[in-house]
Amino acid sequence: MFKQMRRCDRQAGVEDTVAILEKCEYGVLSTVNPDSVPYGVPLSYVYKEGSIYFHSAGEGHKLDNITANSKVSFCVVGDKKSLPEKFTTNYESVIVFGKASPVQGPEKEAVLLALISKYAPEHMVAGAEYARKAGDKTTVIKVVIEHITGKVRA
Repeated sequence: MFKQMRRCDRQAGVEDTVAILEKCEYGVLSTVNPDSVPYGVPLSYVYKEGSIYFHSAGEGHKLDNITANSKVSFCVVGDKKSLPEKFTTNYESVIVFGKASPVQGPEKEAVLLALISKYAPEHMVAGAEYARKAGDKTTVIKVVIEHITGKVRA
């Protein structure tokens, strides 16, 4: 189902791939609408217990697409350095393929706190209160990873 990476010599190991996911701040979620039109949207996320999580409003293009087709792709790019004299770039990236679905209850609460911890660690108390008040208006999506690859050129 998934092709082998063409440049296997640049394939990152599992630990390095997870480290890239953990340190990156933003990624691009790709979905497909019912008419097979692709849609990519940048978003903040957290990698937690082997899955990708992100929050969203309760409605919108990406949620409509996920409802119609739960298969998604998620990509992050970590450290990057252009090498103009060599006409190339050093980089690290991860691509995830998986299925997306909303989560509720304690899992949703834990993810919202994990997002606050990642993006606003100095504001955990205020962030927890904010998440509690916004919880009903916030959707949390979990991407269960079915396939993952990391690639590094150093």
